[in-house]
Formats: sequence, structure tokens, C-alpha cells
Amino acid sequence: MNVNLSVIPGFMAGHARVLDRRRYDLLMGGGDAAGVLTALEGYRNSDGGYGWGLEPDLRSPESQPGAALHAFEALEEVAPVTSPQAATLCDWLDSVTLPDGGLPFALPVTFPDATAPWWAGGDSTTSSLQITAISAAAAHRVAAHDPAVAAHPWLAKATRYCLDTIGALEEMPHAYVLMFAVRFLDSVYDTQPRAADLLKRLGAHIPADGRVPVEGGTENESLRPLDFAPVPGRPVRDLFEPDVIAADLVRLAGEQKDDGGWTVDYARISPAGALEWRGAITVANLQTLRANGVV
Repeated sequence: MNVNLSVIPGFMAGHARVLDRRRYDLLMGGGDAAGVLTALEGYRNSDGGYGWGLEPDLRSPESQPGAALHAFEALEEVAPVTSPQAATLCDWLDSVTLPDGGLPFALPVTFPDATAPWWAGGDSTTSSLQITAISAAAAHRVAAHDPAVAAHPWLAKATRYCLDTIGALEEMPHAYVLMFAVRFLDSVYDTQPRAADLLKRLGAHIPADGRVPVEGGTENESLRPLDFAPVPGRPVRDLFEPDVIAADLVRLAGEQKDDGGWTVDYARISPAGALEWRGAITVANLQTLRANGVV
């Protein structure tokens, strides 16, 4: 497993947005939390939510549930530093939460240009387990070091919705719903008694090799073991045999391109989005490889 670290800074300079360059510097020990938070602020709206392409395939400026996930990711990475914007984001999410406690997949967009059709045409009237689960999972990771998020009523509301909705699943859900639900359950495993049984039930849908094809995605689009379980020592890792994780680490390290970065296997929607995804996924992959002792 050879990762060429020397070429990554140049790749980030030529391909990545400022936010991901700041996240990379923080990850590798050359940056600070203030730089990440300042870069994140550029995507924030006055209502407390985030937009402006923080989700690279959702380029319309208004605040969206799909952008909240990425905001929480950055807010998690700056730990133990906290930001008052984390609780403000929870306030905004609470304001768009539907009566059953779930978030809509997307709110109406003002500019559909360069935005993926699944975002532009998202149903704003029905709760989405997919978007609620992954947003709540990221928020719980922030809550581990931010008491204001941990105590926020939105997080409790979203958590109940996810547990109830996952418990009602009778068939294998779409690959991304499965992955996000699994990651949510892992994030609440230590605090929610129902999580252990639900995680075991969902884990039964994951094949032994950990590869879950994405229905409706690109020709070779699949979710892999490290997409479900990127961090060692968590309960979700118990869904996979050690040799499956080891093989997937070899795969992930080997997918670094000659220019130093990684790419994604899902659909490219816009030139800007395609470029920005490369920077974002490079940071995410380095986080996974570092957490597993590869770099």
C-alpha cells in the first residue's frame, strides 16, 4: 500500500476548493481549526444553513439539508474546537424538519443549473431517511465534543425518526440509504439501546465481500466496505471480516491517480462539481487511510 504523499499538496492546489485545502492542511498537521471554519463560513447563509455548492452537485445558493452533512463534517474535524454555528445549523435544520421528525431530501432550488436532477427534483414534502440519517450521524459526531449540539432538540427529534424508520424497514433499501442508515446506527450505538439490533439486521443486507452496487448509478458504481466502516474500533467494523477490510485498504490506496488525487465513480454533473469532488474525496480518503494506519 504505497500512497504518494509528496504530490498531494500540488494536486490540492490545482484541483481543490479552499475549504478542502484547509481541511487537508489540518489533517496533515499544517493547518488550524480557524482556517477550516473561516473557509466554511463562505457557504453559510443568513438563515443559519449552508448552500452555495457546499454539496458539490447542489450548486444553488439557498440552504439545503444536503449541505448540512458537509458542514457537520468540517465542524467534526476541528474538534476539540467548537463553533456557535454548529448549534445555529441545528436551529435551521429544526426549522425545515417535517412533522414526523425527518428532513426532506431537498428543498426547492432557485437555480437548477449545474445541479444534479435528484437534488433539483427532490421531494420537499416527504421525510427522507437517506438525508436525515447521514446528517444526524455527522451531527452526533460533532455532539461528542460540542454540548450545544448534543442537547439540541433537533438532534433528538431526528434520532427518533431514524430509529423508528429503520426499524420499520422490511426490505433491503437503496445502497445509499443502507450505508447512511448503517453509519447513523454506528454513531448512536453507545447511547441508543435499539441501535445494536438494528445494525445487525441491516448488516445482513451487506454481502460478504462488502460490495453493494448502486442501483441507478453509473456502470461501475458500488459502495465498498470502507464506505460503510471507515474507522477502526467501531461496532460497524464487526460487519466485515478483517481480510475484507485489509483488501479494501489496498484497493483504496491503489486508486490514487498519478496527479496525486483520487476521483469518484459516480456521475459528474458539472465541471465545477467534478473538480470539487476530487478535492473533497481526496481529503476523505486520506482521513480513512490515516485512521487505519496506512499514511
